[in-house]
Amino acid sequence: MRQIAALPYTMDESGSMRILLITSRETRRWVIPKGNPIKGLAAHRAAEHEAFEEAGIAGIACPAPLGRYSYRKRRRDGSARTATVDVFPLAVTGQSTDWPERDERDQRWFSVPEAANAVEEPDLKSIIAAFREPPKEPGALLRAILWLRFQGGERIPMLRWFQALMPKQGRFFEQFEDHATTLVAGADALAKLLKGGPDMAEHCREIFDREHEADDIIRDVLQDVRRTFITPFDRSAITGLIGVMDDAIDQMNQTAKAIQLFEVTEFAPQMQDMSAIIVEAARITAEAMPLLRSLNNNSARLHELTERLVRLEGHADEIHEAGLKALYKKEGETHPMGFIVGREIYSHLEKVTDRFEDVANEIQGLVIDHA
Repeated sequence: MRQIAALPYTMDESGSMRILLITSRETRRWVIPKGNPIKGLAAHRAAEHEAFEEAGIAGIACPAPLGRYSYRKRRRDGSARTATVDVFPLAVTGQSTDWPERDERDQRWFSVPEAANAVEEPDLKSIIAAFREPPKEPGALLRAILWLRFQGGERIPMLRWFQALMPKQGRFFEQFEDHATTLVAGADALAKLLKGGPDMAEHCREIFDREHEADDIIRDVLQDVRRTFITPFDRSAITGLIGVMDDAIDQMNQTAKAIQLFEVTEFAPQMQDMSAIIVEAARITAEAMPLLRSLNNNSARLHELTERLVRLEGHADEIHEAGLKALYKKEGETHPMGFIVGREIYSHLEKVTDRFEDVANEIQGLVIDHA
């Protein structure tokens, strides 16, 4: 028996990730919104539907599942069968005041570790536990120790000893993390923009503002690279990573500009799905950035994250191809301008996902060189 489920998440005012769990109707144990596939709906769209039916939440579900788990589903006649559930991350954008199963279930927001402990299914525990928020910034003493360890990647032993005596300079780790924050905000605004509706202009402004913030950050990074004697990585690695991150927010910006220029107000499901993949890619990037402070300790997790980024880009390519094909069938012969405009938007969305794959490649290069 196959089912689909949503893993609803959001960030609270302090910047900590929260996971929404609901109670099952019969046993009252903590679960995530789930249900059977819906004919005519893609799996992640069905997960969005179940999330509203059972928890009243609206959000952006990534088309690529996080994983799957199994449990024993009880039938009304008392028998049970094994159900296998695909889990899709759902970035929550709002909650209704009324929904179909409001009076049948309780719900609560948990921290990630609390949510993993609250559910019973071992595989679901692992999925939630692996859905981690960015780690907190280490203290001053630990930062100093990590900085000394980073210098072990230098090629010249004598220079390594000399560098160990030098004070820490530059704000590269903080700048990476700040830039990742602009990616998350820009991706969320882009996904909301591609939903259409009356707030499209506001979402465009949000993307433009985040792109300007990102420009300021990369300008600071390039200045620090030139004037800082000691850097945690090779200068080319620093500029390469921040450069591809900036390319991602630039392409989000170009997408919003194209939408405004051509006054597009309705978007194909494939465009919305690509934006959902971008939301997930930005979240993964934000988790990865603090881990760069200690590559040796975090190399395994970084490998997992970059592997998912690459898979997401491949999934986006498939959606892009399907979307272009559908667009051509709809607009190609009768409305060629509609096809040209749609292809332009698809092109920018694909480039965003390509840049996140570049982010994965840059991080993998750092792990290989320094971990």
